[in-house]
Amino acid sequence: MARSEKKARRLVVGGETFLWSLSHTHSELGNGRYEGCRETLIIRAFQARGRLHIVFRGGPDRLVPDGFMPSGAVGTDLGRTLNLHEPGTVRAFLDLAVHQGWCADDPVVEELDGWSVFDEVLALRGA
Repeated sequence: MARSEKKARRLVVGGETFLWSLSHTHSELGNGRYEGCRETLIIRAFQARGRLHIVFRGGPDRLVPDGFMPSGAVGTDLGRTLNLHEPGTVRAFLDLAVHQGWCADDPVVEELDGWSVFDEVLALRGA
């Protein structure tokens, strides 16, 4: 089962336009129960082939929207959270991905574990 935003949002960085959206996916177990919740931030440059999927999977000390957390919220049991609906948060993830070598025109969809850069983005956001 998947739920995603209807329309990509724009983010302009240094004269270059990026499009981004957020999706939530999980597996349905039946009887209104789900498992494997994950929030995915999808970023691409306008008219480019490549896509970056920044994935947040739920797990121990890793909180994603699962009926208790609001849409777009990811965080830890320690109360550290990011809102993936905020353009500033998206910009921080984009900046880190580019710094790590992501090329927007590469035809491959690149997946990045969001938790691997969570603390860096949190620091960039001043949280």
